[in-house]
Parts: sequence; structure tokens; C-alpha cells
Amino acid sequence: MKNIPYYLGFFILILIISCSSDDSGDDSGNETDPQELDADGLPVVLFDVQLPVNVNDQEYIIELDRWDIPNNGTDPLKTTTNLQAAIDWAHEEQYSRVVLPSGEYLVGEDKTYNYQGGIELHGDTEFVFSEGAVLEMDTNDKWNYCVISLNGDNITIRDGVIKGDRDTHILTPRDSDGKTAHDEGHGICVWNTSNQVLVDNMEIHSVTGDGSLILESNDVTFTNNTIYNNRRQGISVVGGVRIKITDNEIHHINGTAPQFGIDIEGAGRVDEDILIQNNYFHHNTGGDIVNTSGKNVFILDNVMEQGDGSTYVDGPIVSWHRTHNIIARNTITMVDGSENGRLGYIQYSGGGDKGHSLVTYVHDNVCNSCGMYMYKSADADVRRNKFYGYFLSFTEFDNAVLVDNLVTYSEDHPNLRFCWSYRFNDVTGFASGNYLGDNLEEIPLSETEPYTLQCVLDGW
Repeated sequence: MKNIPYYLGFFILILIISCSSDDSGDDSGNETDPQELDADGLPVVLFDVQLPVNVNDQEYIIELDRWDIPNNGTDPLKTTTNLQAAIDWAHEEQYSRVVLPSGEYLVGEDKTYNYQGGIELHGDTEFVFSEGAVLEMDTNDKWNYCVISLNGDNITIRDGVIKGDRDTHILTPRDSDGKTAHDEGHGICVWNTSNQVLVDNMEIHSVTGDGSLILESNDVTFTNNTIYNNRRQGISVVGGVRIKITDNEIHHINGTAPQFGIDIEGAGRVDEDILIQNNYFHHNTGGDIVNTSGKNVFILDNVMEQGDGSTYVDGPIVSWHRTHNIIARNTITMVDGSENGRLGYIQYSGGGDKGHSLVTYVHDNVCNSCGMYMYKSADADVRRNKFYGYFLSFTEFDNAVLVDNLVTYSEDHPNLRFCWSYRFNDVTGFASGNYLGDNLEEIPLSETEPYTLQCVLDGW
């Protein structure tokens, strides 16, 4: 991802203007596409992510002696060649469950001037790590690698450790431009030939790029994994439909931009029907979740912590103007903010048509020492959130619905009192039941006449 210019952060803090709302979706003067809502007024998750299924009950435990496979962390070329031969044979013999015995498997094969190969899994395979099994990429100087790459549908990977070569990687300049980002070294590559994929109970760490890359795949589930200490991302979704990321811990992503826990960035591909729920994010330098291209993205029930000693670049949750998000019941804690100030959620925009008529929902979130800001867009339903110690803000925004939110002052930041708490510039919508501390805040939003707060007009 190419980060939004960071001067916007300073601009936002000086010129920002905040929040608006509507007491029900049909109070809006703008027409929006209908969505099925639950009892709390939140869109219902209507898509199902298909899981892999075992095609038979045949299991093969890889015979290390038979295939002459080292499991002591030595001889990567021999390990790669012979382990791949065992996996290929098991697939040809129609074993659906392949078990890797305990041990340390150092892999890596020189494929091209820019790519280091690892292990490839075929379709209709459940690949299981025995307790203590570690698959590690050998030290290399390549821009790209996959410790495990997938070639086929209906694949499960579970119960093991994948380790990259981050600590020993050789950052050789690329011939074409002399750059040394080397940011495409991945733990698991879910390619466009692989659908119905499950990654369960894996530890994926220390790669030079992303813990996992999802590229133009459908029905992919990541659950119960720990993903950390990767240079670029925890998980990158670069074209994905029906993606489910639940109950993972993603932390200490740092090294080369964008440095997010999860990055949805299709770059012209389709990203749609994505559920990110019940994950724990912390110490991620860029931020925790960024959505640059996804539609119908549910961000629910996650815990996001900046973490002591960590510095955010963008912030915990970031979306772009043309995306569609449902952000609910998350708990976000910031320490000292980011380039954008202490914004737990920020929606970037260059203005213009957002490309759809769906509403962005921001419901029931708790933002500790942080707030939210949306600008140059339309259609947001913001309800029952608690923003402790920062502000809620909208600029150049149509149809902002703001109901039953709470904003409080911060004793640590006295300059954010008064009109910093709820800020608006050129905003239409509806507001009701919003509090500033213990006091009901009257916010005179209109569905037809844009509203700007007087202190903004005064340049305060």
C-alpha cells in the first residue's frame, strides 16, 4: 500500500471538523442501497465462507528415512527437493491428509534471480504439522519467496510453525532499480489457483514481507493463528472474495511500509465479503487494519492496542473513500497517536464519487484516548460509540447519522476541549442523543443545509 501523504495528519489536527448523524436510515435525504439489519441496526453478515473438506480418510505420515529428508535444520536444497518429492507422491497416491513429523526443516531453492522457492501443496490436501515441527526459509537474497505456496483448491494447513529468514536475510539491491525493500517474502502464499483454504493454529513469523498473502482467491479462512515480527504485513488480501479472519493474534509488524496487521488492497482486483472478527492486534507500526479497496468488509469485536513503546504511522483502523465497511464492537486503545493524531478510525478521501450507495456503519466501539474522522464522502451511521479523550469529526460530508455517542475531554490534552470534541465543516445529516461528558450536546445537523461549527468559521 502506498500511504496517504502524512501532512494530512497535521492538516486534520488543525483544520478538522466533526461529526453528524441521523436517527434512522430512512431519515436521510440521500438515497442509499437497502441492507438487511439486525435488532441493533447493524447489517447482517449474509455470506458464508466455505471450508475445505476431506476427500477421503487416507493419512500419510512422511517417512523421513525413506525420502532422506533432514529434520535438523540443515541442507536446505536437499530438504526442499526430498520433502517436495514426498508431498508429490502422497498427492499422486491420493492421500488427503499428509503429516510432517517433528523437527526443523530448512527449505529454500533458487528458482529465479528474484524468487526463492519453498514447499508447494496440492489441492485436496490437509497438511498437518506434528508437535515441534518447524518449516523455515533458508537465508537468501531474493525479493520474493513463499515458505509454502498453494497450487489447487481445498487445502488445509494446521498446527505448526513457519519461520522466515528476516534475521539473516541479505538485502541485495535489485538490478532494475537498485532498491532493497525485499518486501515479498511470505510465509503462506494463497494464489489465484487456490480456493477453499483453511489456515488454522499456525505460528507465522519473521518473514521479509507478509505472514500470508491472499491473491485472487475465494473462500479463505485464517483462524487461531499467531502472526508476528513480519516486515510488511500480517495478512495481505490482494483480491479476495469471502475471506474470514477470526481469533488470531497479529502483532509486532514492522520494517517496511505499510506495516499493518491486515491490509485489504486489491490494486484493481475484487475484494468483497470479508469478515475480520475477534482478533487481537498490538504493536503494529503502520496500524491494525487498512481497507483500500474492499466492499462489504465487517470489522467486528476486535481488540486493537497501540502498545507501550510502539509508534503508529496511520492508525488502528484506516479505510479509503470508495470502500464499504461495517465497524462494530471493537475496543481500540492508543498511547500517543499517529501521523493523524489520536484517531482510532480515519477514512481517507480524495473526494468525488465513492462508487456505491452503501452506508458505512460505525457502532458500539470503545476508543480509549482516541476518536474518529471521515471527510469528503457520504453516508455514515455512527451510533453508541464511546470516544474517550479525543474528538468525533466530519468534513465535507453528506448524510452523517450521529446517534447516542459519547465524547469525553482528556485531562492530558486540555487544548482539545470545547469545539474540538464534536467538529463539523460542511456536513449534512441528523444528530440525536450525543453526549459530551455528562452533558447532552445539541448538534444542529440538517438533512438539507450543510452545517459548519462557528469556531471552525472563526479559524479557532
